[in-house]
Amino acid sequence: MDKLLMIPGPTNVHQRALEAMYRPLTDHRGPEFESLYAELLENLKYFFQTKKWDVIPFTASGTGALECIVSNTIAPRDKVLVPLYGNFTNRIKEIVEVYGGEAITFKVPEREAVTAEQVESALRREKVKMVFLVFNETSTGVKVVDLKEIAKVAHEHGALIAVDAVSGLGGDDLPVEEWNIDLCASASQKCLAAPPGVSMVSVSDRAWEVINSMKARSHYFDLKLYKRFFVERRQTPFTPAVSIFYAVNEALKALKEEGLENRIRRHKICSEAFYAAIEAVGLKCYAKPKFRSNTTIAVEVPSGLREGDIRRIMRERYGVYIAGGMADLRGKIIRIGNMGIVDRQIVLRTVNSLECTLKELGWDFKIGSGVEAALNVFSKYLGI
Repeated sequence: MDKLLMIPGPTNVHQRALEAMYRPLTDHRGPEFESLYAELLENLKYFFQTKKWDVIPFTASGTGALECIVSNTIAPRDKVLVPLYGNFTNRIKEIVEVYGGEAITFKVPEREAVTAEQVESALRREKVKMVFLVFNETSTGVKVVDLKEIAKVAHEHGALIAVDAVSGLGGDDLPVEEWNIDLCASASQKCLAAPPGVSMVSVSDRAWEVINSMKARSHYFDLKLYKRFFVERRQTPFTPAVSIFYAVNEALKALKEEGLENRIRRHKICSEAFYAAIEAVGLKCYAKPKFRSNTTIAVEVPSGLREGDIRRIMRERYGVYIAGGMADLRGKIIRIGNMGIVDRQIVLRTVNSLECTLKELGWDFKIGSGVEAALNVFSKYLGI
């Protein structure tokens, strides 16, 4: 039975990206890598929807990219507004505090993401250097629908806007240059459908002014160092994960061939199919409809069922891997990743395995209702 990885990352990897890793290693100080690196940076601009701004990749997880943002822009006692609405917003708070910054926080109501009105209210009370938020909160399945407006509000109050888009970029619309997102972090193993190991940060002109005005507080994540090495040598300052760089570049080529707009539309259609199926079998989605994520489908575990049993049966009987809840939501929700290589066939297999599992566990619903609901969504958009 083929394994189907439907967790919120890492995701199933594009076959071309897997094959790219089989290439013989090359000298990371030689012309072949220099050519790859230059091409990779251009392709990353397409992924982030920018033509003018730099996008810099690192051999690191998405958390490394978040630490990069903080270490290059936040000095001790600098204030950073961090709205809290999930595990990964809490992580931003922790990183800010590790670097001596002061995290100004407020809690967003459960099942929601932060809004422009909430940010505006907070910025009236407190002057901060940066607003740092999570675009798509993987732990709760909510997304920020007001991101463009929040960036505008941050700039009106003299603050930078930084965004963790690790699990959202490529699965939802986030044009960093058009929306004036100063610093945006993403990673290879989510909607890009590449192996884990590479993260990246886009940097606006406004952000570079701040970065250039202060001394970096991390040697490995020094953005000025990375830019200088590229401008002068077309190289990275430290040894990169060469094989993963090849894989990421191949995944970016596949993205360009599909078209970013088409990929985002595909994620939206598949997420709608998942949500329709979940409701058809009588389960409740965790996020409020307004804030539902395109890429992480969070579902409440009903009374009488156990999250571990659902995941175990789907994994052992049907080869479909989904995730459980995190922190306070552990045991209370299941999470289905809708990222990267997702399509009609994959959605239907996942829904079917969930239905069979629920029936085995004694959940009362009409078998086949979830698949039918998902099929209706695909029929509406795709005519199939």
